[in-house]
Amino acid sequence: MRILIFLLTTLGAAYSLPAHSQAYPSKPIRFIIPFPPSGPTDILGRVAAAQMSGAWGVGVVPENRGGAGGTLGAEVCAKSPPDGYTMCIMSVAQAIAPSIYPNLAFSPVRDFSHLSLLATLPSVLLVHPSMPVRNVKELVALAKARPGKLNYASSGNGSSSHMLMELLKVSAGINLVHVPYKGTGPALIDQVSGQVEVGFAAIVAALPHVESGRLKNLAVSTRERFPALPGTPTIDESGVKGFDGGSWLGVVAPAGTPRAVVDKVNGDLGKIFREPAMREKVLALGGIPAQGSAEEFTKYVQGETAKWAKIVKTANIRAE
Repeated sequence: MRILIFLLTTLGAAYSLPAHSQAYPSKPIRFIIPFPPSGPTDILGRVAAAQMSGAWGVGVVPENRGGAGGTLGAEVCAKSPPDGYTMCIMSVAQAIAPSIYPNLAFSPVRDFSHLSLLATLPSVLLVHPSMPVRNVKELVALAKARPGKLNYASSGNGSSSHMLMELLKVSAGINLVHVPYKGTGPALIDQVSGQVEVGFAAIVAALPHVESGRLKNLAVSTRERFPALPGTPTIDESGVKGFDGGSWLGVVAPAGTPRAVVDKVNGDLGKIFREPAMREKVLALGGIPAQGSAEEFTKYVQGETAKWAKIVKTANIRAE
């Protein structure tokens, strides 16, 4: 009888372990968004947090920690306990950061567990209607005929709009002058007024100006066309072969987060973002859902970090 009691107790303990491990999450999760409120990163991050809260029955609490181009919030996340109860939005900004901030306190590859890519966010190449160009080929020809005479706007030094234009300059062999602004809004205002001839902007910000005719969109920055702009070609299709760039968003946690947590978050976010209603929400925000495994996301971050490091070096870009 004593042996039987011992065996039953041991078996009960053994079966209780998986049940306990499946209890994650059992308390609220801190969800750091390393940018100020109201931008595309904040909006999509809050959508993801709300969906995870509903799926798990616990609070996934957004916390905006903006500053230094998204590096301050990312550093807080990287240095948090790797217990699954701190997560963070990672974007292309964090992949660019190591190349322009020499004393950066984190590595976007080494210091995070990459949970899930959420979406890619293409940009559009914009020109003022007065520009005598109808496509990328004509813009490249004009820029080569007038080297250093055309200006381009960006939302700031080291921003995705800055990096995309530098990628275009390198890929097409053209010379444009950079005019940085403090955000997408001010950059678009000067483009609409004709003070700056060219620029990249996120689709969700640019679309109202394109639809009103105040700006012309020549091409989409990513290798695939954007579903809501089926008639707008990609830059690759327009003759600059291999061009592929834009912003993207994913969810990460501190390095060392348990594998069971990584798998659960990846699986649940994959289900959430494959839902037709969620796909429509992401498209409305100018993004394209892009799910995959945690390992695929890690390789994606590695590739993005390496790609933009080459552009930063070639263009000799420095932090403001």
